[in-house]
Amino acid sequence: MTRTSIITGAGSGIGLATAKMLHAAGDAVVGVGRSEDKLAALRDAIGTDERIATLAVDITAQDGPARIVAFALERFGRIDSLVNNAGLGSPTPLLDTDDATLDRFLDVMLRAPFRLCREALAHMGPGGSVVNVTSTYAMIGGRRGGPYSAAKGGLRSLTEHMAVEYGPLGIRSNCVAPGVTMTDMVRHRFEDETFRRVNVETTPYPRLAEAEDVAGAIAFLCSPAGEMINGQSIVVDGGWTRTKYLSPRALTSTWVDQQA
Repeated sequence: MTRTSIITGAGSGIGLATAKMLHAAGDAVVGVGRSEDKLAALRDAIGTDERIATLAVDITAQDGPARIVAFALERFGRIDSLVNNAGLGSPTPLLDTDDATLDRFLDVMLRAPFRLCREALAHMGPGGSVVNVTSTYAMIGGRRGGPYSAAKGGLRSLTEHMAVEYGPLGIRSNCVAPGVTMTDMVRHRFEDETFRRVNVETTPYPRLAEAEDVAGAIAFLCSPAGEMINGQSIVVDGGWTRTKYLSPRALTSTWVDQQA
C-alpha cells in the first residue's frame, strides 16, 4: 500500500524539496500552500503523476486543517506522514513587537500545526510519523528571536508531548530543526555582512545547509528506517548549535570597540 504524506509550505524551499524527496521514495504526496502559483512549481517539478495532489489553503483559517485532512483522505484514502513545515521569517526582538506580530507568528507556526496534528492523528495508525519543522531557535537562545522563538519552542514541546502520548499507538513524533538554510526566504539576507559573519564564521562545516539537506532528515524520519526515533529534535546546522566554533577569519580579524 502506497504511503501518503502531507507537507505544508510545499510550494518552495524546504517544503518543496521534501515533497520531491518523499515522492521519489514512492509516497503519495499532498502538497499544501497558500499560493496556487507556488504549488504549480511543485507539480511542474514532479510532472503529471497520480501520486501528487496540491491544495491551496490558508492553514490558519478555521476550517484549514479539516479541509487538508479531508482532501488527503478523499484523494488517497489514508494519511501516514504529516510534515508541518509552513513558517514565517524575520525574527524580531521582543521589545520591537506588538500583539499583532505575536499573534501572526503563533498562528502560523504553533496554532495551525497544533490543529493540523489533531485532525491528522485521528486518521493515522501504526507506522505513522509526524515531523514538525522547528529551528535552532527552539534549541538555544537566539538574538532577535522574540515571537519566532516562542512559536518554535512551543512546537518542540508539543512534539515531545505527542511522542509520549501517541508513541504507544505506533505513531512517532519528531522535530527537524534547521539552522540558516539557503532558501529564497533567506538567501537575500547574506547581502548583510553582519548576518553572513554570524552564520558562516561560526559554523564548523565548509558550507551552510541547502533545502535538500533538511528534506533528507525529514524524509528519513517519515520512512520505516526511522521507526525507533521518537520525541527527538534532529538539528541540521553543520554543528552551529552544539559548538563554539570560530573560523580562522574570525579569529584573526581586527576587533573594533563600538563604544569608542
